[in-house]
Amino acid sequence: MNLTERLAAQPMSNPRADRVKDVAGLAGRSARSKRGLFLAEGPQNAREALARHLESPCVDAVYVTEDALTRHPDIAGLLERVAEDRSVFARLVTRDVLAAMSDAVTPQGVVAVCRTLHVPAETVLAARPRLVAVLARVQDPGNAGTVLRAADAAGADALVLTAGSVDVYNPKTVRSTAGSLFHLPVAVGADLPALLDTARAAGCGVLAADGHGDVDLDRLQDASAVRAAGLDVLDAGYDLARPTVWLFGNEAQGLSEQEKALADHRVAVPVHGRAESLNVGTAATVCLYASARAQRRGARPA
Repeated sequence: MNLTERLAAQPMSNPRADRVKDVAGLAGRSARSKRGLFLAEGPQNAREALARHLESPCVDAVYVTEDALTRHPDIAGLLERVAEDRSVFARLVTRDVLAAMSDAVTPQGVVAVCRTLHVPAETVLAARPRLVAVLARVQDPGNAGTVLRAADAAGADALVLTAGSVDVYNPKTVRSTAGSLFHLPVAVGADLPALLDTARAAGCGVLAADGHGDVDLDRLQDASAVRAAGLDVLDAGYDLARPTVWLFGNEAQGLSEQEKALADHRVAVPVHGRAESLNVGTAATVCLYASARAQRRGARPA
């Protein structure tokens, strides 16, 4: 009997069942906090959740439609592997049940119920990271997820959210990470001054992304490239190749003056066209990649 046949032996078809309500309730922050669980919706999130589960258990249950299981054989294969030790509750469900469970406007056929993953900020910094993104009071779920995804893509070591930031386990945030939430350490609720004191003790410099900053990111990148080539260079004020913590602020107000004062430098991403500014997700992507490239360039053997 294959996986689909085993799951179909007890399909869930009642969208008003208590289990369905329990899963749907995780769209609310209070239920997530109380139960220590969150929803990872869609095939990409479920795929990455199950892959992480094989290394470090983090998935409690997976609910999937027959159509989704057929369209995503890799997810079926992952479920086969986790089913061997019965560590994950897996159940085939109808589209109506999946829709009742999901927070998404257009559910994509699979929902994983996962345990919260965050770690203390002290643990992140104790590993002496090379690149960390910090979100200070960022409120939009999509922006937070975009920055987390960018940090993952740039090879950052961690993402930290300060107190007052959006819940990283908000279903919209999780969906916008496209699975990156399962790839790198995330710390939540951090006190920014204490965090940066610890970061400096761990050897990190601190840069604040600020549209009106007095340090130009292009100039930092140019200086880094020249320095890596072994040429004399006019000091640009900061070496992008060094371990760095980047601060990104609230989408409406940006970083406060007090938050910017905690940084070593305020760095502006130059705007060469007529756009008024960059949103926090785009700015974070540009800044993180600038550091990542400089660090990798500096690590190359001569």
